[in-house]
Amino acid sequence: MLDLKTVLIVALATASLQAAAWVFVWRAWRHLYELKFLAAGFGAIALGLLLMILRGPEPVALSIVLHNTVIKLGLVLLAEGLARFLGQPRYTWIGVSLLAFQIVLWSAAVAFDPDNIAIRIHSSTVFTVIMMSVMCLGLVRDRTQPSLLRWITIGLLVEYMAASILQSVMEYRLPADFDSGPILADRNAWYLLQGTLFLIAFFTCLLFMVSARLSADLRRNHDALLREVEERRKLEGRLNASLEAERAARDEQADFMRVASHEFRTPLAIIRNAVEMIGLVGDRSPEATRERLSGIGEALNRLFSVIDRFMADDRENGFQPETLQLGALIGDVRLHFDMTARGDRLRFVVANETASLHADPEMLGTVMINLIDNALKYAPEDPAIRIEAREEEGAVVIQVHDRGIGIPADEANRIGRRFFRASNAMASAGTGLGLYAAHRFLAYHGGTLQLASTDGQGTTAVVRLPLSGEVSGTDLPGEMTA
Repeated sequence: MLDLKTVLIVALATASLQAAAWVFVWRAWRHLYELKFLAAGFGAIALGLLLMILRGPEPVALSIVLHNTVIKLGLVLLAEGLARFLGQPRYTWIGVSLLAFQIVLWSAAVAFDPDNIAIRIHSSTVFTVIMMSVMCLGLVRDRTQPSLLRWITIGLLVEYMAASILQSVMEYRLPADFDSGPILADRNAWYLLQGTLFLIAFFTCLLFMVSARLSADLRRNHDALLREVEERRKLEGRLNASLEAERAARDEQADFMRVASHEFRTPLAIIRNAVEMIGLVGDRSPEATRERLSGIGEALNRLFSVIDRFMADDRENGFQPETLQLGALIGDVRLHFDMTARGDRLRFVVANETASLHADPEMLGTVMINLIDNALKYAPEDPAIRIEAREEEGAVVIQVHDRGIGIPADEANRIGRRFFRASNAMASAGTGLGLYAAHRFLAYHGGTLQLASTDGQGTTAVVRLPLSGEVSGTDLPGEMTA
């Protein structure tokens, strides 16, 4: 049969193993500092049981009070650790007050009536019921643990409280010479045995709580990591966008320099040609000299205008429209090519020289010069380049027609992009910016440029511009294709 000492040894082994287990769990997860209180609680219960086992058959009053107080201290530590673990209010003052009450009452009981254990059993029941009620209150308030697990733990605590109350009732109602059952040799051994079973079940519930807490922490850390990864992706996207914007700005700056260089070449070519002609003619033809000097002056004016245009803010000084007659525009273009000694290859046909346009003379002149320059570059000297200008359905239509190399059919949709040159044009010098600039300048005027071409048979560039009317060109147009 199981005597009281055997049951105490079993309870000691159980409490000791549980205390050691909580020490290892705490060392594995140091951030769960509350587990130290659980380890201390089970350790105090094991220590109290050990002292009870080691004391003699006739213990002194002080040892009786001390041993039972150590066990009650373990219960207080368990309640403190559980409250801290659940993040609930800690009623430490209740545990300290009950320990003081326990010491005073037990000291008086063993001093004045050492043979009467009823008062000690009743006081232990009050102590147990109050402390476990505090633990149940924390579990009821908690929302961090699974509901089923919380209520199972509450059920265990209620069962132990019921067993403590039953022990008090039995001590009060049963006679002192009541014979215990054949298995439990002591009338109080059953209470210690069910207490051991309670410790095992309570330990299991606490382990599940710690597991649930670690799982919740893992999920929170995982969610936080996902949020951080998403935030880093957003930051990476913003950084890439910034880098792309910086790269686009650098490309735009490089494009600006190329376009400026392209536009500077034309007036500089006029100046060079005029200087060469002056050197050849000299004083033999004052009239020719004056004509060349005039051409140099016009070329310099155009060069200064181009410089001002490229150095100015597009929104303030870039687009400067004015009322312009079609004949004047064609005359300026004709003069430009005459000054570069290429005018004899051009044939101009203007149906109505008095047709009015609301346009920027420099921009529109640059468009015409670029188109005619391309025609001259990629066409033979005979036949001549034909430039026609006429009114058509509320618009001015200007056509530049050549009998040159034309545009390959599979490359027609890319003509007009920045720096793109047709494969059959590589033999001639160029940058691929003339048509691109023409598209951009025409966009200011609400105009269009279309290219009709057959590979090896020539190209016709068709410019369509609205007749005189206000055109807003404050926004820089985007890149267009032919």
